[in-house]
Amino acid sequence: MVDTQTADDMLADFQAHLNLIFARAKALWKESAARVHPDLQPSGYKLLAYIARNGDTHAHQLADLFDLDKSAVSRQTRMLEEFGLLSSRPDERDGRLRVLAATPQACEVLAELRAENADRMRSVLAELTPEEVHAASKVFHLLAEA
Repeated sequence: MVDTQTADDMLADFQAHLNLIFARAKALWKESAARVHPDLQPSGYKLLAYIARNGDTHAHQLADLFDLDKSAVSRQTRMLEEFGLLSSRPDERDGRLRVLAATPQACEVLAELRAENADRMRSVLAELTPEEVHAASKVFHLLAEA
């Protein structure tokens, strides 16, 4: 059994590494956004990546999911449309809503970025056993649900 001080030290170490992961993710979002379009902000990149990965959506769903103000989502989606990365059309079921979809151009560049990121992740995880990767995945799943 681990004593309380050791457990606290392990938790502090874990939290410090999580902070580094979040900082790296933020830098990666900024870098990826610039690769998609030089004027794209990281928040717009995250919205676009979500839409491309999950399919058509509405701005209010994005605002709820990312805990963003609807006006911020509106600004980002308008910029994405201006850059030719996002299309919008009236929702067939509710004409008050707009359906947002990633353009083929956006899907292509995002697929390239995903492939590069997957290669980087495989390289990093290559030193772990499949059991260790599974355990890490379980930890991240639990944290995502917390």
